[in-house]
Amino acid sequence: MVLPRQILLITDKAKDGYQLKTVFGRVRSHPFKLTWVRRLKRALHFLKTKEVDAIIVDLGLPDSAGISTFESLFAVAPCTPIVTLQTEDTAAAAALIKAAAERGAQGYLTHAHFTPDQIIQTLENVLQRSVFERFMQQEQKRAETALNSISDAVICTDIQGEVNYLNLAAEELTGWSRQEAQGLPIVNVFQLINGLTREHDQNPVHRVLAEDIPQGLNPDTILIRRDGSEVAIEDSISPIHDGSGKLTGAVIVFHDVSAARAMASKMAHLAQHDYLTNLPNRMLLNDRLSQAITLAERGTSQLAVLFMDLDNFKQINDTLGHVVGDAILQSVAKRLIALVRKSDTVSRQGGDEFLMLVDESKQGDDAALIATKILRALEQPHAVGGKHLHLTASIGISLYPHDGLDAETLINHADSAMYEAKKQGRNNYKFFSRL
Repeated sequence: MVLPRQILLITDKAKDGYQLKTVFGRVRSHPFKLTWVRRLKRALHFLKTKEVDAIIVDLGLPDSAGISTFESLFAVAPCTPIVTLQTEDTAAAAALIKAAAERGAQGYLTHAHFTPDQIIQTLENVLQRSVFERFMQQEQKRAETALNSISDAVICTDIQGEVNYLNLAAEELTGWSRQEAQGLPIVNVFQLINGLTREHDQNPVHRVLAEDIPQGLNPDTILIRRDGSEVAIEDSISPIHDGSGKLTGAVIVFHDVSAARAMASKMAHLAQHDYLTNLPNRMLLNDRLSQAITLAERGTSQLAVLFMDLDNFKQINDTLGHVVGDAILQSVAKRLIALVRKSDTVSRQGGDEFLMLVDESKQGDDAALIATKILRALEQPHAVGGKHLHLTASIGISLYPHDGLDAETLINHADSAMYEAKKQGRNNYKFFSRL
């Protein structure tokens, strides 16, 4: 049975207290037991009678404020990791965080990063660093076993920034064995680049050793493994002190977030794209159309919106089934993408409706040409389910700025023109301005 880790929370702010209590109460893999007090006096009394694994403290309490709050706690529990809780985004608050770190605080939480994942990860990093410091000061063998059993990777350096320890997870992630990495500069073993710019980031270990305060990695950090492959990571780096408080090196605690980032990217894609055709959905089309209008306002270019609806598509669904209908929509999507330019956007709005955003010439010839090509392409047989099906469509066209100055107006006018095309016999296109 896994015993819950004991956390002492000291804050007079009810909202923060209840939120943290909820976050820690939901952790099941390694549960926490949270004790919440609102006064420093009550916290000091509690610490004299009970042991806790970590302390989270708001340095602005009714009976104590500022760095003296931290110092009072540190005097009573010098071996217990302390995380400061800062609720203000001011220069004074930042200075207070730094002052607490210089006196031994293991980390901090701010409202800018007040999400369940980041709260738990911050505390996990603090607890794991605490395990490591005990390893350096007291029971080396027992702590090493603990470090090798945790999922996070741990790398340690000496005061010169040379590697002197890797746990098993760090060996796996970096591709370096502990023996091979021993004595190498940290930049050789822990190579980092920015995932967006592809530029090399300054190694944060050097900042930790220079400033003697914890550091975090920039967002989108990529670790270059020994074999040249890449892995997305998140981590924190903290100074290591000996029993007398002297800086002796740095410890890096990091983990692979490739799967989490891939899932986040996938969810962002799904939120903006149609699940069936993988085309941009209406939300993304509206965003691109609004951006295109903003750019067009600065110059003299025109835009065209084509609203297309398949003729008699309901009959296909009713007679051949939705599986065939879905295959038809996918076939239509592929043909539309092949017909427009890379700078244009094809979007599925739902059902059998499609929208296209295209750059337009002064005379509206581009939109007319694309509409004609679409109608001819859709008439070609669609091979679906052993059948060759023929389709026609009706297309309405609106032009910016002649037919509207915003995305909603242009789409509505293109929709109206499309219905007019249907009334006039289907399998054709109409301009809104020429109705």
